[in-house]
Amino acid sequence: QLQLVESGGGLVQPGGSLRLICTASGFTLDYYAIGWFRQAPGKEREGVSCISSIDDSTNYADSVKGRFTVSRDNAKNTVYLQMNSLKPEDTAVYYCAAAGLVRCVLGDEYAHWGQGTQVTVSS
Repeated sequence: QLQLVESGGGLVQPGGSLRLICTASGFTLDYYAIGWFRQAPGKEREGVSCISSIDDSTNYADSVKGRFTVSRDNAKNTVYLQMNSLKPEDTAVYYCAAAGLVRCVLGDEYAHWGQGTQVTVSS
């Protein structure tokens, strides 16, 4: 069974850092584009970042460029989202998702989703 599990969320002060982890089971991440999305209470889901399967090229939402970094370790079947300089507006549930694409996009093409991990940025 294809499954994605996120971890690494938590409570952090503004300016702090967290590393989110997305681990896959039941399939090999190598052949999938992986996206990170987030949804804050009362807001629509937002694409944050993604990494392609073919060349590890990446995309970022303007709101996180320069602060977030996505990477993958195919040997561990894992994708990471390093989040630095966190702001209160980054507070949301973060999800990873997989799409059968060679080049990633921050759109609706993702068919497989994890359950999400809460990130709260507050003093």
